[in-house]
Amino acid sequence: MTSGETQTEATDAHKAEDSTTNRRQPYPQGFLDVISRGWAERPESLPDARPQAAYAARRRAALSAAFPGDRLVIPAGGFRQRSNDTDFPFRAHSAFAHLTGWGVDAVADSVLVLDPDGDGHVATLYVRDRATRETPEFYRDATIGEFWVGPRPSLAQVAADLDLATAHVDDFARSDADRVLEEDEELTRFVSELRLLKDEYEIEQLRLAVAVTADGFDDIVSSLDRIVAHPRGERVVEGVFHQRARSDGNWEGYDTIAASGPHACYLHWTRNDGAVVPGDLILVDAGAEVDSLYTADITRTLPVSGTFTDIQRRVYETVREAADAAFAAARPGVRFRAVHEAAMAVIARRTAEWGLLPVTAEEALDADRGGQQRRYMVHGTSHHLGIDVHDCAQARREMYYDGELAPGMVFTIEPGLYFQIDDLTVPEEYRGIGVRIEDDILMTADGPVNLSSGIPRTADEVEEWIARLRG
Repeated sequence: MTSGETQTEATDAHKAEDSTTNRRQPYPQGFLDVISRGWAERPESLPDARPQAAYAARRRAALSAAFPGDRLVIPAGGFRQRSNDTDFPFRAHSAFAHLTGWGVDAVADSVLVLDPDGDGHVATLYVRDRATRETPEFYRDATIGEFWVGPRPSLAQVAADLDLATAHVDDFARSDADRVLEEDEELTRFVSELRLLKDEYEIEQLRLAVAVTADGFDDIVSSLDRIVAHPRGERVVEGVFHQRARSDGNWEGYDTIAASGPHACYLHWTRNDGAVVPGDLILVDAGAEVDSLYTADITRTLPVSGTFTDIQRRVYETVREAADAAFAAARPGVRFRAVHEAAMAVIARRTAEWGLLPVTAEEALDADRGGQQRRYMVHGTSHHLGIDVHDCAQARREMYYDGELAPGMVFTIEPGLYFQIDDLTVPEEYRGIGVRIEDDILMTADGPVNLSSGIPRTADEVEEWIARLRG
């Protein structure tokens, strides 16, 4: 109940509101008389600060140093409607999560504010306090009421957990002079670029996400017979991976691509409603998001029958050759775009050898007049990875594509070849074959480390993997 509001006033207001909601009946007086009574005391213990709190404090310090004298506002965001009164699961804005250390347990509509204070800033996290059982919100609000969705932490508990001062979200007041995330281009760019270099905690979380994802791929291979037997086997692949992502993590970091046969040639095929047919390849692009919100992003292409045909193996091993060339090109101080260029050189050379290009490989690689090979691989080879699957997306080009690789960066390497079913520029035996191999790479001072190397990559390894797990 708000300050100064009487129980009678609250009752009248709730009856009036409910009377206009055709799905709910108004609360009778007897319910209102008893709902706030007879509850056991709920002890409030304060947790120790979570491990990522210290890392989040360092990130806020970097943000403070970049914007002296400015009041900085970073909202978590709120619920988004899925249909009628049903919302999508809440996920805090990535910059908010990065700067607070809050992950899956973040409270919707929270706001992080950095207020200028001398040479730096004072950080305050504005949060909706818990709804005690004496408040109408407890039983009335189906989105945040604790009777509906369970208890929320108190302001004191959040402060201890995140090692960050808290205040009630109702006390937050925005001014015209605020620099607000997503509204201020410079602020948005800075917090995106801040994530280009991962700290120890972030790398640990990405390793965990890769491990969960690897188990999910094992689950898919083990379930191939059941997948093939279902008329919408792609949907079964999606469901098998979802079970692992939810049981051992938080969710998927993005919509799973389970693309069998010709569907593998559609780069973002997420309809996942096709059959998985022996003799075809199935391309699975999937990543588990863990509770900290960090995600993996891995692709493997599997022969549904367990073995590659000669032409499938030729395409597959060419893609692997391109991935290996990109990995070899990745070194500290090398331009990020050099990774893509290394993969493209292999794709151009092989497609020229197969007679698919109207020009030589050298001509295809010409910066101004080339690119013919990209008909069969239109996407880039790499993107940064972290708390977003396409992390650091608002970074400046000179910091991203034209930037230099440095220790602490995590990115994908994911070349592919896609010969669509109706592509008359390739021989018939190539049509309908789509292959992508994607791994998650950590750059260190000594060079790149493939975080997902434990998931079989070569054609021989993939065939052995299927034989071993399929039984």
